[in-house]
Amino acid sequence: MRIISGQYKGRRITPPKKLPVRPTTDIAKEALFNILNNQFYFDEVSVLDLFSGTGSISYEFASRGTENITAVDEDFGCIKFINKTAEEFEMQIRTIKSDVFKFLETANLQSTIIFADPPYAFSVDQFSKIPELVFKNKLLEDDGILIVEHAKQTDLSHLEYYSYSKNYGGSVFSFFEIGVDADE
Repeated sequence: MRIISGQYKGRRITPPKKLPVRPTTDIAKEALFNILNNQFYFDEVSVLDLFSGTGSISYEFASRGTENITAVDEDFGCIKFINKTAEEFEMQIRTIKSDVFKFLETANLQSTIIFADPPYAFSVDQFSKIPELVFKNKLLEDDGILIVEHAKQTDLSHLEYYSYSKNYGGSVFSFFEIGVDADE
């Protein structure tokens, strides 16, 4: 795993093998950040990284100048690894060890970009809870975007606030925005 761009471009990060993760591929990550680069100034956004795993997405934002990053994962090993890596690179990443759904129920923050990379084995019902809780609890800024990564076999296009999807190999990024109705 490597950081694609920014201050730490090319730096390799090697997480422990025992972590229960499936990191976003470098190709998919690069494509995602090319999309985001056309919409946002990274030094002006706040980011919420859900199911953060190794922290790959958080590091990518931090490398590009984002200073307000919160990473949430329920695995203590993942949180420990993110904290260690963030400290090594002097990145501003706040970590929270929590079940993501419980966190979304009680969170008291708004973010410009919310990225969620739950297990691909989630059911559509489990996936649908993510945008449901994000929008119900007003966790996204008005001009913000929620991105949910999932397998290409999973279709989220029927969900409220769904905007569009981009496919990269076996991975899909579904984008959700305020003011978008699934019936449009």
